[in-house]
Amino acid sequence: MKFGQASPRASAAASGMAVSQVLDAAPAVSHDGQTRAAVVRLLMESGPITAGEIGDRLGLSAAGVRRHLDALIDAGDAVANPAAAWQHHGRGRPAKRYLLTADGRAKLNHAYDDLASAAMRQLREIGGDDAVRTFARRRIDAILGDVAAGTPHNDPEATVEQVAAALTKAGYAASTQKVGGSAGSPQGVQICQHHCPVSHVAAEFPELCEAEQEAFAEVLGTHVQRLATIANGDCACTTHIPINVSH
Repeated sequence: MKFGQASPRASAAASGMAVSQVLDAAPAVSHDGQTRAAVVRLLMESGPITAGEIGDRLGLSAAGVRRHLDALIDAGDAVANPAAAWQHHGRGRPAKRYLLTADGRAKLNHAYDDLASAAMRQLREIGGDDAVRTFARRRIDAILGDVAAGTPHNDPEATVEQVAAALTKAGYAASTQKVGGSAGSPQGVQICQHHCPVSHVAAEFPELCEAEQEAFAEVLGTHVQRLATIANGDCACTTHIPINVSH
């Protein structure tokens, strides 16, 4: 405590507030921060997501969810978008869907971005573009090492799930979704990486994203298509794998 600064007990006595109220405030603030962090994690992993879905997942009241979402929006960490037409069912206005902004993502796990970017620049200066591409490929190969070593290509769906699990373990919060089967939409599976621990670095060094796509294709034994990336401002990195899937 700084010299001349009143203690919480003294401040409480001066204001007429019960000491127990002051002592109980810290746990309440801590719990509030944990809840806010849980909301942020849901926005990262499942966004765009509605306030109702957040409340159901976290056991929060509608008012509690709105309070946290409003605070995140005011801070520029989240944004609300109307649901797409194909997502809306029933009467009434479609529910808003919330997702993190680029600034919100930047506050998650980017403490070493400047150092990593500086190291990558030095690598390019010393070894050229080939050195950057080699580093990027070795990095994703290390992440997918167990998948590449132990999964046969005759079960592509299982391989996709293992790729997603390996990415999640590396901090990418990955999930899979079966898609397609209708005119103009090829059947297959999509891997969605809801977080990217190196997105700011990848924005300057796209070799990181390119190496991921190449490694996915080799591990899965088929051509894959990158539909979106967080590094380019999308809400997730989405990769489409055009395979026949069971339903």
